[in-house]
Amino acid sequence: MQIINPATEEVIEEIAEDSSETISKKFELVKDGQSEWAAVPLEKRIACIENFYAFLDTEKDKLAETLTMEVGKPLQQSYNELNGARKRLEYFIKNSAKWLAEEWITEEDATREKIVYEPLGVIANISAWNYPYLVGVNVFVPALIGGNAVLYKPSEYATLTGLHIQQLLYRSGIPENVFQVIIGKGPAGQALLELPLNGYFFTGSYRTGKYIAEHTASQLVPVQLELGGKDPLYVMDDVVDVHAVAEAALEGAVYNAGQSCCAVERIYVQENIYDAFVDAFVAQAKKLVTGNPMDKKTDIGPVSRKEQLKFLAEQVEDARQKGGTIMSGGVEPKGTGYYFEPTVVTNANHGMKLMTDESFGPVIGIQKVKDDSEAVQLMKDTPYGLTAAVYSKSFERAEAVMKQMNTGTVYWNCCDRVSAGLPWSGRKNSGLGATLSYHGIRAFVQPKAYHLRG
Repeated sequence: MQIINPATEEVIEEIAEDSSETISKKFELVKDGQSEWAAVPLEKRIACIENFYAFLDTEKDKLAETLTMEVGKPLQQSYNELNGARKRLEYFIKNSAKWLAEEWITEEDATREKIVYEPLGVIANISAWNYPYLVGVNVFVPALIGGNAVLYKPSEYATLTGLHIQQLLYRSGIPENVFQVIIGKGPAGQALLELPLNGYFFTGSYRTGKYIAEHTASQLVPVQLELGGKDPLYVMDDVVDVHAVAEAALEGAVYNAGQSCCAVERIYVQENIYDAFVDAFVAQAKKLVTGNPMDKKTDIGPVSRKEQLKFLAEQVEDARQKGGTIMSGGVEPKGTGYYFEPTVVTNANHGMKLMTDESFGPVIGIQKVKDDSEAVQLMKDTPYGLTAAVYSKSFERAEAVMKQMNTGTVYWNCCDRVSAGLPWSGRKNSGLGATLSYHGIRAFVQPKAYHLRG
């Protein structure tokens, strides 16, 4: 399997893929090791993650450079991702013991009652390439702390990063018979689905997530899916600073070249401030520097997958043919690399794929609305349910909109952010279950009820 640098289209490395046979051997290895790991005291398991937390800092230069080379995000954003992962590790380190401790429900009666939390067993973590550290630590860290063994399949587009993670976990004290990396593309993922695992945790597209849920349904084990979104942002006419809101919305739309499940994917602006917002938004978009992700001046690197260029171009052309105005970008820069200029389409509407189908790239449509009611109607017009953002001076007015959003997360005067202390979850086609917060700690254990007499 070739690892290709999306900025240069050069082959970084060639790595042998796992076969169904080698995957089965890795499964048997971690299956045998899981019970022994579960018997390790919780504080010692957490101590291993504390070591991993330290390594993400001491090894950050090498890790960030590798991440940028194989995924294409600007180097500073790779450092930002590592820092973000460490913040999440801080939460798990500080809070796991509290939420995994046994709970006494009744201690005084003749029959005492308590709840104990036990590991699921061996779980598959089929991860994503856009934020391999962030979406990875959401799963394999609380899984390991909870006493599980993990078969971790990084995306084929983030393979080298996945191997770095494995080596750092081993150096941190995680046994090899508790954590194994599965290398490969679709067939490797399929092989995992054929194994008798105790849980499947996937981050990626709706189509693949739906397939995993259907294919593993007969096993009756937990399946958790973190899928895509078509996340809306609504700007009310009472915002204090239109330029500041435009700048925040733009960053939410194009950070990491728009390759984020919670990126702003469509914008609605009340008609009274529409022109002012568009002017400010487009002016900021034209200042963005697209280029070599190793250059500190670069804002937008290449997209990670070559096939995404055609998809984005088709979305933009569809919008143009249906009356959209291309205010900036819209073309692939000439030369090598999978680059797509930040693209802003105004006069957008829901007849355009740009406003209804997930883009996962640095393109954004802006639509004018009359009032809050029309905005709500359009924001809800989606099969996805990940996040929704509202910008307004009035919390009461914004809250009235947020309450109507059938999404796992809502934002007031912010967007495109995740907090370790809050559950990260999707509704409808955006997924099942939750990571992060205490929900994400207990996602990897199962309760056992004790009834005690005597």
